[in-house]
Amino acid sequence: MRLKPQYVFIIAVIGVLVIYFIGMSVLSSGKKAEAKPTESASGPPGVQVRLTPQTTRQVQVVMRGRTEAARSVVIRSETAGVVTAAPAAEGAFVKQGQVLCRLSVDARQASLDQARATWRSRQLQREAAAQLAEKGYRSQAQVLEAQANLDAAQAQVRSAEIALKQVEIRAPFAGVFDKRDAEIGAYLSPGQPCGTMIELNPLLVVGDVPETEAAMLRVGLPAQARLVSGQVLNGQVRYVAHDADPQTRTYHLEVAVPNPGFSVRAGLSADLKVGTGQGAAHMVPVSALVLDAAGRQGVRYVLADSRVAFAPVRVLEETPQGMWVAGLSGPVNVITVGQSFVADGQKVRVAQAR
Repeated sequence: MRLKPQYVFIIAVIGVLVIYFIGMSVLSSGKKAEAKPTESASGPPGVQVRLTPQTTRQVQVVMRGRTEAARSVVIRSETAGVVTAAPAAEGAFVKQGQVLCRLSVDARQASLDQARATWRSRQLQREAAAQLAEKGYRSQAQVLEAQANLDAAQAQVRSAEIALKQVEIRAPFAGVFDKRDAEIGAYLSPGQPCGTMIELNPLLVVGDVPETEAAMLRVGLPAQARLVSGQVLNGQVRYVAHDADPQTRTYHLEVAVPNPGFSVRAGLSADLKVGTGQGAAHMVPVSALVLDAAGRQGVRYVLADSRVAFAPVRVLEETPQGMWVAGLSGPVNVITVGQSFVADGQKVRVAQAR
């Protein structure tokens, strides 16, 4: 039997109403079910904490550094001449006073011989003048003139000796003849380089200290440098700059370490640690470190009244077990879970971390 159009319309309207009421019923039950967690979420948030005791520990300033020669000097010629010998090999260790470059003698030896002959002649003239003066045949003025001539001749001998000595360019200190600039046959004018000398004992380990830690450093503090090879060098701070680099706002630091066998070269990277004395320290997990609104690095911890507090800290040392930090006082309940979702002064539910 075919229904009339008006009946079909009535049945469709009734169906739509039934579906509407069923949907409203389902939504109402869902809102009631969600009401319970919302009500529980309105309470204090929960965090996990770890009780961290205070420990006395060696406080160190840590930075990246590099090895450097204690001295680096360009050895220059004091006179002119052709290089006739280069006895020191490039890169070899040389003792103080060892010849690095030798120039041609030319007429310098003849000039010295002539100056010595003149000096002997003036010496005889001075003696003769003194003897004649004793007999009354020479005046005192003539004796003084003979003495002046003798002194001038002696000065010429000394000048000729220095000129002859300058043909040998010698090492001013013990070290490494690192670079040769003049080969045999080259002509050197006064001031031109023979080569470069570097001093590697003591060896320097240099670094740049942040302005926040520069005040803790002073000359004489013990320091340790670990090279990329794993070798450890021990020494003392010999210099701390008092003027910061205008670009980096850091202070230059130099540590002198013994290097008797010249086994450590200049220019090697190193991790440098400078001990500044004993101080309070706490071990915290790396994940516990957060930044506050001012961008300071620190940790959040829970006070006795279950409220959150923030303390800026300074990292002393990183270990596989965690971070040694300075800036906390006494035993502290450091937040290890949930520290990024709470604010200073907020009350929390505390649970001890497992």
